[in-house]
Amino acid sequence: MRHDVSRLSDYDIFLFKQGNHADLAEKLGARPMTVDGVHGTHFAVWAPNAEHVAVVGDFNAWDGSLHPLRTRSDSSGIFEGFVPGVGHGALYKYRIQSKVNGYRVDKADPFARYSEVPPRTASVVWESSYQWGDQEWLEKRKTLNVYERPLSIYEVHTGSWVRVPIEGNRSLTYRELAHRLSDYIVELGFTHVEFLPLMEHPFYGSWGYQTTGYFSPTSRYGNPDDLRALVDHLHRRGIGVIFDWVPSHFPNDEHGLGFFDGTHLFEHEDPRQGIHPDWNSLIFNYNRHEIRSFLLSSANYWMESFHIDGIRVDAVASMLYLDYSRQEGQWIPNEYGGRENLTAINFLQRLNEELYARHPDILTIAEESTAWPGVSRPVTGGGLGFGFKWDMGWMHDTLQYQHRDPIFRKHHHGELTFRQIYAYNENFILPLSHDEVVHGKGSLISRMPGDTWQQLANLRLLLGYQYTLPGKKLLFMGGEFGQWAEWNHEHSLDWQLLEYDAHKGMRSLIMDLNHLYRREPGLHLYDTKPEGFAWIDHQEAEINVLSYLRLTDRSEETLAIVCNFSPVPRHQYRLGIPQGGVWREILNTDARCYGGSGVGNFGKVDAEETPWHGRPFSLSLTLPPLGVVVFRVAPLF
Repeated sequence: MRHDVSRLSDYDIFLFKQGNHADLAEKLGARPMTVDGVHGTHFAVWAPNAEHVAVVGDFNAWDGSLHPLRTRSDSSGIFEGFVPGVGHGALYKYRIQSKVNGYRVDKADPFARYSEVPPRTASVVWESSYQWGDQEWLEKRKTLNVYERPLSIYEVHTGSWVRVPIEGNRSLTYRELAHRLSDYIVELGFTHVEFLPLMEHPFYGSWGYQTTGYFSPTSRYGNPDDLRALVDHLHRRGIGVIFDWVPSHFPNDEHGLGFFDGTHLFEHEDPRQGIHPDWNSLIFNYNRHEIRSFLLSSANYWMESFHIDGIRVDAVASMLYLDYSRQEGQWIPNEYGGRENLTAINFLQRLNEELYARHPDILTIAEESTAWPGVSRPVTGGGLGFGFKWDMGWMHDTLQYQHRDPIFRKHHHGELTFRQIYAYNENFILPLSHDEVVHGKGSLISRMPGDTWQQLANLRLLLGYQYTLPGKKLLFMGGEFGQWAEWNHEHSLDWQLLEYDAHKGMRSLIMDLNHLYRREPGLHLYDTKPEGFAWIDHQEAEINVLSYLRLTDRSEETLAIVCNFSPVPRHQYRLGIPQGGVWREILNTDARCYGGSGVGNFGKVDAEETPWHGRPFSLSLTLPPLGVVVFRVAPLF
């Protein structure tokens, strides 16, 4: 074993200890290499409170006496060494003996690029040989302004989108998923797919949100190059890829990051800061510069090594507040006596600055459930620097309203209209995510009131409303065809429902909504700017009707939208509009092809010079029950 080989320069150590190293994936962990003609693997691990560290694996019968690592002399706390003859595919762990009470443990590599299939926990030496073919996509991505373009995200849990019953209910592999999923997404018209966390995690039921492998794709569906092939294929089909990423907490499994070198190295020592009360998991110590470098490097690794187009950062609110889910006396105030987690805030700002400096054309998305100001505003102005934020308030208020029996909706009209008060404070994504169809909440359609027909109509209404409001779109798998059962990660989606016309119609609606959203500039160009929206009438609570315009700076692209949240059709409903001519009905969620009753306006309506709603012209419309209708002025030839 040789100890005179290192991949770390003095500058690397400086950046690492400063909290500004975003390329540690190339410096720490296990990397195959050739030294003086001898092929082997260089191992490097950060364990500053270890007395002794050795590499154990299938190449040395897991004997800790054969391949000890040496500690560097620069006080970095990094142990490293080159082991000849060890190469791609070897299993390994670090055997760590702590300076503290002689604690000894075998740990998976925090920087492992691959891991054994759970429940086994060893790391795997991995050297990628994948040849990418998505250069055209990456070049095109540089030219797109995502804020002014359609962003319609299909959220997927890899293990349960489709399963293979005749093969023991197994999940699809990454490569199997590539073709089936891309065909499906292209057909339905989504612009992006977002995967629930694909980083290695010991408990499958956590859906990946209890991460142990911050550089290691889960091996449940294949190896790292198989995942690269999935991303590559999606890109070649014109589909963007977003990964969920969890820097807020991690599980306490013995082989993982917790109590790594016999001390609370990655997590806070004080349980008032270091243990998350909701998930019984450990919280990263953002005060420690090396932890910041670890997390920066993880996020950057997925961008660079897997070509992903963005990350959605989970549970941001739990990072921002020291008292998140804690009672009085269970948290420690910051240095100014406040509840804000100042070091976490600084880390998030640094994360976004670093990622956007390196990759200006990517997305960072925050799942942030409070009214924290400036989540998607520049760091230079005091914001957190994210590109987008999930609009959890819209999701909560809208689903609460939709759950009500229509007879009572008139008393809660503000649950629909309140959103426009804050709609442009952030760059919002309107999410109907996995969180809304689990833990006893039921599926989207099962939460709708009324008989089966009304439930289906209410879901079509919800989707039509989502797609015509300002804000980018996200829908969790199964919602596009109206799955009745609550999502279960152990089973495939209920694809058999597509044998029924009502569910085929629901999917057809999503397909048409996506294509309408992409085709009509009025539905996406000013998604994040107030100039793109104007109320026609937001006060008709008694009849449960909302109407609004979607606008660009070109009058011929104006859209008029009316939503009838009542099961009663409205005949001769007069709608004020800004210009005359023939207005075409370009979408009706009650159309028979979607499973509706077919109530509508026969495709077009002539404007009348009858002022209404403070506008010079008006349309006399028939509003379908529990439906959304969209009108566009017909071009003059």
